[in-house]
Amino acid sequence: MQEIIEALPTRPVTAARGVLLRHDAAALREALRKMILVRRFEESAEQAYMRGLIHGTMHLSIGQEASAIGATLPLTDKDYITSTHRGHGHCIGKGADPKRMFAEFFGKETGYCRGRGGSMHIADVSRGNLGANGIVGGGMPIAVGAALSMKRQRKDSVVMCFFGDGANNEGAFHESLNFASIWKLPVIFVCENNRYGMSMSVERSTAVPHIAQRALAYDMPGVTVDGNSFTEVLDASEQAVARARKGDGPTLLECETYRLRGHSKSDRNRYRTREEIDAWSARDPITRFENELLQCGLLDAASVATLREEVEAQIEAGLEFAQTSPSPQRAELTRYVYASTSGSEQ
Repeated sequence: MQEIIEALPTRPVTAARGVLLRHDAAALREALRKMILVRRFEESAEQAYMRGLIHGTMHLSIGQEASAIGATLPLTDKDYITSTHRGHGHCIGKGADPKRMFAEFFGKETGYCRGRGGSMHIADVSRGNLGANGIVGGGMPIAVGAALSMKRQRKDSVVMCFFGDGANNEGAFHESLNFASIWKLPVIFVCENNRYGMSMSVERSTAVPHIAQRALAYDMPGVTVDGNSFTEVLDASEQAVARARKGDGPTLLECETYRLRGHSKSDRNRYRTREEIDAWSARDPITRFENELLQCGLLDAASVATLREEVEAQIEAGLEFAQTSPSPQRAELTRYVYASTSGSEQ
């Protein structure tokens, strides 16, 4: 694994500067704020779980913030995403309110799914978030269907489909890429390759060294980037989104990254070493992006400190909101779970 880390390309500062200078400084500051917000949201959720305030399980994406925020930055409210069981960063990238996300974690009525979905099933259709999915690769056919709908309606909306490396060996992966290519659908497949599907390393599960190589079989571009580099992810995402909007079809974007926590809260991390985790920790995407902004003169130390204070205040407000929100009534257990034939919620 150390050889893989060392082999990952590192862009020079000049390349990062070129990408950054194409964007407004306020937009980049907001991107950094969202990355920090994702990190602090998940750390706070983890602490709440350890204190017994949250039940069940959760899958944290700590260490993967650049892929989530960098990929979603080119999207607008008219665009759509499908997410995964490790999708908190995707939600925040698409504009989700951490207060309602915390409420969903806590099983409260004020959550995005009124406390019925929990960590793995947050959705906000009003902002184009078609939902996280606990099924490996489960969001891929949904993304293809949404992209087909956009094309048939002659809209210029695109769909971004997130999935992990473990999904690239599912039948849904191959079926989805095939249909998307045949019909030239406006969908961007974003593989967050964090090296492990549960405890199975990608080297042991996948024949090709880069998952993006599989795009060749479906006649679409396949791009592999350093998923811990915000600028690399953003650059590749912008190109894929522009291609989809023009009607040129799908792209497979592979972000090579790493989850610093286990697969879930029950993971004891016996399949990887402390040295491996520490090596990837040194490639922290938030620190790297922050340093790039400082070096390019787009941010100063005082602004970073203020930004972090803003995030902490938002996290505290979110936790307070979630803890004081009402719990679902037992008599309404199945409300919002099924729909009647008339279309009204039950």
